Order: sequence, then structure tokens, then C-alpha cells
Amino acid sequence: MNPEAHTGLGRIEATLGHHFEKPALLVEALTHPSAAHRNVTARRGYERLEFLGDRVLGLIVAKLLWERFPHDDEGALTRRQVALVRRETLAAVAREIELGDFIVVSSGEEAAGVRKNTSVLADVCEAVIAALYLDGGLAAAQRFVECFWAPHFGATQPPRDPKTALQEWAQARGLRLPTYTVLDTAGPPHRRRFTVIVAVAGAEPETASGASKREAEAAAAAALLAALGERA
Repeated sequence: MNPEAHTGLGRIEATLGHHFEKPALLVEALTHPSAAHRNVTARRGYERLEFLGDRVLGLIVAKLLWERFPHDDEGALTRRQVALVRRETLAAVAREIELGDFIVVSSGEEAAGVRKNTSVLADVCEAVIAALYLDGGLAAAQRFVECFWAPHFGATQPPRDPKTALQEWAQARGLRLPTYTVLDTAGPPHRRRFTVIVAVAGAEPETASGASKREAEAAAAAALLAALGERA
């Protein structure tokens, strides 16, 4: 597949607000690992770009938070950043720009509904940020993030991630810190699922699954907080 033949490439460029000098970067960012073997332009899926995009997004968001919340201390800024770079936020942005429509996937993954998968949408969104950065520099990536993350900066209180909230709950009661144990890892490398159990003294353990160990731990912590009648 050559870049010009990629369906809707011009449309997604318009949405991103950037014309690619190296359109192969965008094609790679939109290529699911299941389809990489048949994509002669990308030759591989989005995973390497996702790795870079995660770091680029973190830097941009950190800078924007530092500018927009001058009275927040490090802890408050960190909690805000966690919420802004989490998979759910990335997937929400991906859905807003209909990124799933542009992902190149195998027929099997297509039938499995991968275009709507939260984890995949988040990964592709990070890969697109990396593609913007590599093609147009930090300015191109920042324009995209500033535009589509703006609604998510509006929280009046810096949110706490579930793991931090559960840790604070335990510390406030003089208990040992929560422990997280991976019970199971299943699925192919590009669709890995982790199952984690979290335990803390004085409460029944809770189990949850996620596309990464971190995501599963957060989900388990959230479930335990809910069981305790607490909110993150």
C-alpha cells in the first residue's frame, strides 16, 4: 500500500491540522500489528511510534500544565497529568476525530471489533502524536494536543488516580500499602490482557483486567475503592 492509496489519508491530515512531508509515518501510525505484514509502506505496525508518542505527549502535557496551573504543587500537577495521558483520555480523543475509521487491520481483527477497542485507539493516538512530532517537530504535535486535549484540562480539582487514592486510604488508617499480584496474562502480544488482584488489610481483595499491567492495577484499585465506599 502506498501513502497516496491509503483511504482518507488527506481527510485525517485535515483533522490533524498537518500535511505530512513523509506520509509513510502517518501510514505506519495507523497500521495495526495484525496488518503490518501486508503493508509495504509501513512494513511494521504502530508499536514503535506508540512508544515515542507516549513520551512526546507526556512532555507536552507537562509543559501545558506547568503553564496553566501556576499554583499547583508537584503532586497536584502529577495527578492532573495522570488523568490527561491515561488510555481513556487518549481513546476519547481518538473517538472524537474518528481515528478508528483509518486504522489498517487484518480481516480477523476487523471482525473482532478492534477499531472500537479502547486500548488500540489509545495506542494509535499515541503513534499519531509521534508521527506528527517526527514529521513536523514538537510544534506540530503540540498544536494537535492543545486542540484536542483542551476540554480535558477543565477539571477544577486535580484528580487522583485509583492506585494513589487506595494508597492514601490505607496510610490514613495506619495500614500497610496495598499489594498487587498478576494472576494471569493472556492473549497475543498485540492484544495482551493482564488480570491483577489487589489486597489491603481490612478489605476483601478485588480483581480486574486490563490491556497493560498498569491499567489492570488501576482498575483493581478502583474496584476496591468502590467496595469500600470511597472515590478516587
